[in-house]
Amino acid sequence: MRSLFKIMHILLAGETRAFAQGMALSLTVLIMGVALLALSGWFITAAAAAGMIGLGTLFNVFAPSAMVRFLALGRTAARYGERLTTHDATLRALSNLRVRLLGGVLTSPYRRIERLRASVFLNRVTSDVDALDGLALRLVLPGAAGLAVICLSALAVAVLVSPVIGGVIVLGHAIGPTLVFFWGQHRADAPSRKAQAGMQSLRSRVIDLITARDELIAFGQIPMAQKSVTKAAQFQSESQAEVERIKRNTGFLLDLMGWTVVAMSLGIGASLAQAGDITAAQAAIAIFAALALSEAVAPVRRALSEIGKMRSAAKRISPLIGDHSEPGTTSAMSVCDGPLVLNTVTAARAGAATPLFAPVDLTLASGETIALTGRSGCGKSTLLLIAAGQIAPLGGDARFGGEDVFRIDPDQRANLIAMVPQRHALVAGTIAENLRLAAPEAMDDALWAALEAMQLAKTIHAKGGLDARLGFRGTGLSGGEGRRLVLARAVLCKPKLLLLDEPTEGLDAPIAKRVLEGLRTALPGAAILMAAHRPEEVAFADRIVKLQPVRQVH
Repeated sequence: MRSLFKIMHILLAGETRAFAQGMALSLTVLIMGVALLALSGWFITAAAAAGMIGLGTLFNVFAPSAMVRFLALGRTAARYGERLTTHDATLRALSNLRVRLLGGVLTSPYRRIERLRASVFLNRVTSDVDALDGLALRLVLPGAAGLAVICLSALAVAVLVSPVIGGVIVLGHAIGPTLVFFWGQHRADAPSRKAQAGMQSLRSRVIDLITARDELIAFGQIPMAQKSVTKAAQFQSESQAEVERIKRNTGFLLDLMGWTVVAMSLGIGASLAQAGDITAAQAAIAIFAALALSEAVAPVRRALSEIGKMRSAAKRISPLIGDHSEPGTTSAMSVCDGPLVLNTVTAARAGAATPLFAPVDLTLASGETIALTGRSGCGKSTLLLIAAGQIAPLGGDARFGGEDVFRIDPDQRANLIAMVPQRHALVAGTIAENLRLAAPEAMDDALWAALEAMQLAKTIHAKGGLDARLGFRGTGLSGGEGRRLVLARAVLCKPKLLLLDEPTEGLDAPIAKRVLEGLRTALPGAAILMAAHRPEEVAFADRIVKLQPVRQVH
């Protein structure tokens, strides 16, 4: 529940005033509802009693009837205001939550971001935020308002009618439903989480079926994919049916408690009226108040079907909102330029204590190119990430311009250092939009110059120029063309330090050689550190640094 409380605090923090107004209006609605039914019962009973004993001509019907009208109209107006205020506040709070969530993801450790699968993550986050939209509307505000009104009503009945009936109301409308809620929540937690997981799985499989339809058709796997979607839908449906069954059973218990309270109020009120301790009209107040309080208990039934998925969503979202700042970024430093210096740098995989490679010492000056070589998996990509300031080394330090890369101001670091990883990223949009992700203010001439340097200008002209549109993840370009487009984007950054992870992957040898030459021509003063595995990349470098496995060092 701690994660749920954290999310609730975040939702309320930015909209405290609006939610307070909504809470006040919700209390007003419930209080007016109880008062309306209790007053109506008293009015009818008192008027009937006055008529039976021959005092009907002396009974004032105008004041109670005016109050009934006021409560009825006031309750309607308060309900409208409560819905308007709380829904508006919830939408704004969820918008703030999405912004904070995105900020948390963007400041997460690089390895965590690298493991995210875009479609699955987006589907999960969308589903989780949607699940939390009822946290304030259908759980916290109605529950708090209902409990407060039940206690106030019980106190009023105890004062105006009988303390015994007031105690029955507290027991049957406050304590009993609370125990039923926790019992039902415990029963519904697992199937509710399964239903939420089933819905996420169904969404993911439908998205995969649509996005990968060409490959599925080519390999004859459409029937298998359809079966997978059907299986996920069936799992979700069965889990949701279990939640609904528990909800119905819990609703039956709540109804039974409610009618028991009304029956006991009627019996106790009748006995007290017969004994002459209270009037029949007073007994009617207690009976109708107990009847009206069923509205205050109703949120328990609605919350049961959602509390499980709310808790699961809060557990997944809460860690993403926390502070993920890397060590050293709290005291940002400013640098202008300088060599990249790695001092006895070692690295390890997440959670491991054994280094991937022997300590590395190197100095990379402006205009120089160093190729990192070694067997696959020896840590070349990891060393590039350390140089980029994205992950911390296991030992040693990486400095650029004399400062630890982690202490350089993040915005300035982004301007000084550019990295092209193995898995390049393109977005749906035009060629120009993909290039301007690196340089939003770049003119068309600069874009064409970068494309020309990467041997891609003729290809882009043939596809329709800078306004040619790419599909999801750069669909419309081959792997090698997409690679060169990402390299052109790096050229537009004009970095002082360029980090390349197998930059010519997917290119034939002549084009690979021209692309590397184009990089150096476009960025003559940049220091280039490159993870290399092809002869063309190794031949292009001024120096070669081979990463040695730790076990080979003696």
